[in-house]
Amino acid sequence: MIDFSAIPWAELAPFIAAGFFAQLVDSALGMAFGVIANALLVVLGLPPATASSVTHAVEGFTSGVSGLAHGLQRNIDWPLFARLVIPGIAGGMLGVWALTHLHLTFVRPVVLVYFAAVGIYLMWSGARRAQAYRRMRMVGPLGFASGFLDAFGGAWGPVSTGSLIAQGMTPRMAVGTVNAAEFFVSVTVLSAFVGSLGVQSFAMAASGLLVGGVVAAPVGALVTRRANPKILTQWIGGVMVLLALWGLVALAFAPAPLLPGGR
Repeated sequence: MIDFSAIPWAELAPFIAAGFFAQLVDSALGMAFGVIANALLVVLGLPPATASSVTHAVEGFTSGVSGLAHGLQRNIDWPLFARLVIPGIAGGMLGVWALTHLHLTFVRPVVLVYFAAVGIYLMWSGARRAQAYRRMRMVGPLGFASGFLDAFGGAWGPVSTGSLIAQGMTPRMAVGTVNAAEFFVSVTVLSAFVGSLGVQSFAMAASGLLVGGVVAAPVGALVTRRANPKILTQWIGGVMVLLALWGLVALAFAPAPLLPGGR
């Protein structure tokens, strides 16, 4: 039996709230768990390196729950999932190798500019044309590229979801399919962070983030199923632009801590 009275709920609550908000956005829009969770953990006082490790370790679990929730809401195109996930795993493995053996500092700025361009296009086109389900092209290369770039900063969701919707895929199916595939890619790309577990503050943050994320995953999937496709497309575009701006600002001011508590 778990002694719930012994759990330090006051200390755990901020991390639960951070996990809930980050996963709610990710499940509903198919992106941004890593960026939002990492930023909120730094605001809560965790050192950036610890925040990144916590986020990456928890993301593997929350993406699995999110994928299951989207499956129950019938938001997944399973043939497309099969075409996306295997190249994504292969790309993720290559990305981890490249990140640890090569100095590809130019990759992240290029990806951020791509985020902004696709995001602006989705915001512009979302209100101007009806989304119609169609067979997607170049899914294998897209999955491979998304998996590869995920190793450089969590690019799986924005690259995959944004590109599929830009081709004309129904937003809820794109979000659900990408979320389902994300679990397998996340486990491949982020397994290196699991070895960081053990510090008390890390365990506290990871536990809270995981609880909040698991609770939010089915809520986000339900939002995706019921949202207006045009509005959902514009929201996804807006989040992609915000992610790009956040990333570019972070690159420009990387030497300076965001908060006095960050180390």
